[in-house]
Amino acid sequence: MPLSKPIFTTKPEAKFKNVAIIGAGMAGIACARTLAQAGHKVTVFEINEYLGGRMATHNTPFGTFDSGAQYFTVRDPRFVKALATVPGLCKPWSATTVRVLDELGRVAAVAAPAPESHWVATPGMNALVSRWALPLMDQHSVEMETRVTRLERDVLNGHHWQLRTQGPGGTQHVFSGFDNVLLAIPAEPARLLLQTSPRADLLAQQIDRVDAAPCWTLMLAFPQAMQPGMSSLGPQWNAARSTHHRIAWLARESSKPGRSTVERWTVQASTAWSAEHLEDDAMRVQAKLLKAFSEVTGIRAVPALAETQRWRHAQTTRALGKSHLWDAETGLGVCGDWCLGARVEDAFISGLELALSVV
Repeated sequence: MPLSKPIFTTKPEAKFKNVAIIGAGMAGIACARTLAQAGHKVTVFEINEYLGGRMATHNTPFGTFDSGAQYFTVRDPRFVKALATVPGLCKPWSATTVRVLDELGRVAAVAAPAPESHWVATPGMNALVSRWALPLMDQHSVEMETRVTRLERDVLNGHHWQLRTQGPGGTQHVFSGFDNVLLAIPAEPARLLLQTSPRADLLAQQIDRVDAAPCWTLMLAFPQAMQPGMSSLGPQWNAARSTHHRIAWLARESSKPGRSTVERWTVQASTAWSAEHLEDDAMRVQAKLLKAFSEVTGIRAVPALAETQRWRHAQTTRALGKSHLWDAETGLGVCGDWCLGARVEDAFISGLELALSVV
């Protein structure tokens, strides 16, 4: 698939560069596609076997779960312009959302309308990043399941960078010849990786101010609700912001457009509870969150599927305060939602503005 026509203007006098981008989430792919459209050579390194970062879609025999970001909002006209390149891929989610008032699951009688539209990518949240990454994948510009372990100056050209990496099975490789290295990963991993190079100390120090909280996520499927004579299980709402001490958010996945109709729920634990139980055994976490889910929703049925996922850097609690970090002298940069906040659009704007600084 050829790269599409650039939708953002770059400097006409820009020198074409060889750029490494670490991280293939929303920020990393927004950054990569902008640089590639401007004519730069881009290589993206992704530690996981999937694209999207926290815009993750977990596949199961009963349907998909949005195990990370549940939806996104659209405010910046540049994000609007970018979304117009994939017409029909994202759809509004008109969820009946309530606020759980207590630990017995009692909720407000009338749900307050959302102040702005909630959008989801279809058929899963990772579809948007995956679609934007297609030209890069077609040009073999994405190295999947590749952990970057060290940044260092290129041994053959001290003006360039090289990356030491670890792949599946512990295989090691060195990628070299980069004019720039851009980190599009959570703040703490970015800080630690920058500290592997003495030339990156200044950037690493600036990231020290950022804080992020973890989140345990529980995914549940109840295919028995599809049996003849049975309606959907539990409450008549499809999403809730909970004040239960264990749970912050619940969503009925089957209520989202473009999803399977099998009754499925995603449960996200509160930041405080997740931090307290961060290193707990996954089965213990699952049992505690399942009990809390039953208390909040009234659903006592045994799920046919129950799985957990731990996000160590899920939600920004103290942002950097600017869209990105860029050091033109060293050729290093950093971006991510945590630069501006915690929204999907924050990640897009961060990646875009870093790319425009580089070009």
